[in-house]
Amino acid sequence: MHFKTQIMDEAAVDRSLIRIAHQIIEKNDGVDGLCLLGIRTRGVPLAERLAENIERIEGSSVDVGKLDITLYRDDLSQVFETPLLEGSEVPFSVEGKTVVLVDDVIYTTRTARAAMEAVIALGRPSRIQLFALINRGHAEFPIKPDFVGKNIPTSKNEVVAVRLKETDGETAVLLFEK
Repeated sequence: MHFKTQIMDEAAVDRSLIRIAHQIIEKNDGVDGLCLLGIRTRGVPLAERLAENIERIEGSSVDVGKLDITLYRDDLSQVFETPLLEGSEVPFSVEGKTVVLVDDVIYTTRTARAAMEAVIALGRPSRIQLFALINRGHAEFPIKPDFVGKNIPTSKNEVVAVRLKETDGETAVLLFEK
């Protein structure tokens, strides 16, 4: 792979997360009954950052959990020889709540489909919404994110890499060519 360009720097990611926090609050008429589930790996720190922004804006906190969707993937054997299970950490009930799934990149929508199945296995939320920092197109299922940081049309031979301080030591969104 070779580097093509930087799509977002740290300041742009931070601005997007503040904007999306406002959109989540507005779309849900506040934060009552709202929870965020970060899809492992990079969805987790994004969910935590969104929750911090929501608390700063609304003055009340929202529950945040970690969702491992590995066993719900329909392409598990194609993606992983030996899957690494990190486990979900959802220390609250999703029953009757508005669940916002948080992921770094939406591409084929297979991860989002698997995440919805994982949430439903936990209980029956009143609704599920989806946030992706980057929407790069190429959906294979009729799933569309409710909240998007940035839409980046890409070709299938390009790779979008979201790097976050919490997992990678720096925050940026980069585009590579295979």
